Amino acid sequence: MIVELKENIPHGTKEYPYDQYFIHNVHHPFQFPVHWHDELEIIYIRQGTLHVSIEGQDYLGHDGSIFLVNPRSLHFMRSDDMSVAYFTLLFPLEFISFQTMDSLEADLLMPLRSGQLQLSQEISDPALSKELCSILEEIVLLNQETVSLHCQIKTRLLLLKSLDLIAANHLMLPPSLPGSQINLQREMLAYIQEHYTGKLSLKELSSQFHLSEKYISRYFKEHFKLTFSDYTNHLRLTYAKQLLETTKLPVTEVALCAGFPNVSHFIRMFKRQYGNSPLKYRKSF
Repeated sequence: MIVELKENIPHGTKEYPYDQYFIHNVHHPFQFPVHWHDELEIIYIRQGTLHVSIEGQDYLGHDGSIFLVNPRSLHFMRSDDMSVAYFTLLFPLEFISFQTMDSLEADLLMPLRSGQLQLSQEISDPALSKELCSILEEIVLLNQETVSLHCQIKTRLLLLKSLDLIAANHLMLPPSLPGSQINLQREMLAYIQEHYTGKLSLKELSSQFHLSEKYISRYFKEHFKLTFSDYTNHLRLTYAKQLLETTKLPVTEVALCAGFPNVSHFIRMFKRQYGNSPLKYRKSF
């Protein structure tokens, strides 16, 4: 079962472009489908087991594990562990940058923003993980209350302190050259995201990328741990949910706008995903 993809909504606000999510008490296996965003993301596992995939590299995280997702990196998370509890902290690198063109900005922060430098995807040193976990817990606690100027200043200081520890442990790396597999994944996902509200099919994708339908079907399952159908249905359901929340379109029209040619199938899929029929969901919202 797929849980809602948080990255479909803006992270934070213009006044305070920081956001955090606490994923816990999910009483079934779940997966956040493959995605990317412009913000840096820190994944911190408080308890349980979480599978994390970043740019085609698979990791298995446990209590205290920390993963760093560089801006615009393809990634997804999944777990079969009902006890898993983890945080994701998201913010643009501009959030901890400076207007002065000093050596810190020129040699570290600007190269990170432009992709000339990247953070190591996994914090594997236990001592460093423990120190960073303590900082991340403090950040999370700060941002659970009403955001004040003190909270904003302290959050920035703590994030910079985390960055200092990462740099001190030589976990700033030049970017690896993008491989053909990653390029194919980006192009394929971009095409799907552009066309999922239409009559998108494996046959169309096969024609677009000059690959067999069987190969694409297998490729999706192998690299994204989802079927092509699961992924397109996720995108359509997420868009349909947004339409129900923000428009007065009839359910039939919502289904068609989101790419579902069969309204009864849409209602069935929506209820399975969100626990209510589209009409009941709109009324409750």
